[in-house]
Amino acid sequence: MREWTREEKYRYLKDPQELKDLYDRISKSAYRQTFHNQAVTGLMNDPNGFVWHDNRWHLFYQWCPWGAVHGLKHWYHIISKDLVTWKNLGVCLLPDQEDGYDNKGVYSGSAMPIDDKIYLYYTGNHRDADWTRHAYTCLARLGNDGWPEKYPLPLFGANPDYTEHQRDPKIIRIPGSDTYYMIIGAQTKDKRGCALVYSSEDLQHGWTFLGEMKVPGFESFGDMWECPSVEHIGGRDVLLLCPQHLTIPGRGQSQNHNGYIIGNMDWETLTFTPDGQFHVLDFGFDSYAAACANNLQDADKAILIAWMGVPDVSYPTDEEDWAGCLTLPRELTVRGRRLIQQPLPELKKLRDEKLPFTANEAGCYALPRAAEVELDCRKGDVSLYLFTDEAGKGGLSILYSEERKEITVDRSGMRTRFNESEGESRTRPLENGLSHLRIFVDSSSIEIFVNDGDAVFTSRIFPTKEEHFFRIEGDTFNRMWTLKPAVKEQFLI
Repeated sequence: MREWTREEKYRYLKDPQELKDLYDRISKSAYRQTFHNQAVTGLMNDPNGFVWHDNRWHLFYQWCPWGAVHGLKHWYHIISKDLVTWKNLGVCLLPDQEDGYDNKGVYSGSAMPIDDKIYLYYTGNHRDADWTRHAYTCLARLGNDGWPEKYPLPLFGANPDYTEHQRDPKIIRIPGSDTYYMIIGAQTKDKRGCALVYSSEDLQHGWTFLGEMKVPGFESFGDMWECPSVEHIGGRDVLLLCPQHLTIPGRGQSQNHNGYIIGNMDWETLTFTPDGQFHVLDFGFDSYAAACANNLQDADKAILIAWMGVPDVSYPTDEEDWAGCLTLPRELTVRGRRLIQQPLPELKKLRDEKLPFTANEAGCYALPRAAEVELDCRKGDVSLYLFTDEAGKGGLSILYSEERKEITVDRSGMRTRFNESEGESRTRPLENGLSHLRIFVDSSSIEIFVNDGDAVFTSRIFPTKEEHFFRIEGDTFNRMWTLKPAVKEQFLI
């Protein structure tokens, strides 16, 4: 594994041509995705500024151009009309050099459109000469010409009653109210994760600190909360958050999680009252920093995209100097005390050729590089082995036990294993049994939707050239399609 110096990680990008050789090299990787957004070079992580504006979806993502390293972060801009096919617009927000408020990174945040502008809220990561961290909440304004205008001064700095770990501003507007709220992930001085709340009647200034959000029962839940948000879906409030540095049963030694709590938010008292427990948002191995779109004109649902990765781990493509992609967009609804995540109906546009199920002598089927596989499952055990060899050995297994009413996804059979300490198996109870699987396979990822979105398993996988077969055991009715590219691969900085 390459060791990066501080100077290498925090090098400023002065000319896009500095990245051309790197782009040419990584574009030849066998693991470049077909229908997922991925970094043009280097590393991608959190989705940012997800918003509907001017008849298009706008999405930005954290981008470190130099390689698979969390160094100097930028915001890269992509757009879509249907959330299926995307167009790269290039880098949008770059860190200021020297003593700027974001001189060591334009960190995560959100967006809100007003009139013909999109306001971009982000955390400016500032470092002094002695490398002391200072966090600032900063603002930029993006016009229809695509050029951002940074405000010369931050909206505010870090609250001194908390550590400098204050980041990821999420803008929220309550329907019928003239007040905007901003939620920021933070850490108390005794190392407890929390969320801070600010308010203003003007997006551009006048932000007032209201206090720390109270979440009864979760006063000591991890030592930092990243990417907090409160979404109102189907008449319920949903607190999304990424608690860090705690372990959760069934998730190996993973220290970083993405989840939610359903309840009720009282903005007057800054109290989120839970109606149930913390739920993992995605039961797979690689999902974090989920972001819901702002300005969605439908109170019964939300649309979510997440980073298909987790902090503090490495991936096989790190050696190729690139890493990271985003999940497919998902439609969120509330059913009881659970979030339901379903693939957008528009994703059917990606279907290309419907394939016959023609087995080889070992009872295995060829698995395309980019495919959608759908199974209707009748009562009884079901076993699906993906990315096996031609003889049906190895691969990633999806196993459902009718007796235990549990589904388990296990990637320990893959030839390329990584992040093993995080756990290689994930299990989810299915109270009503297994009836349906919808699976999206790309060059280096898999997204498994169980029972029309009752559970989701998202994982990175890196199959060898021999691992492109699958087999099925159980009483199922199956369909499969190849999928078309959704993002034009091009050198655009």
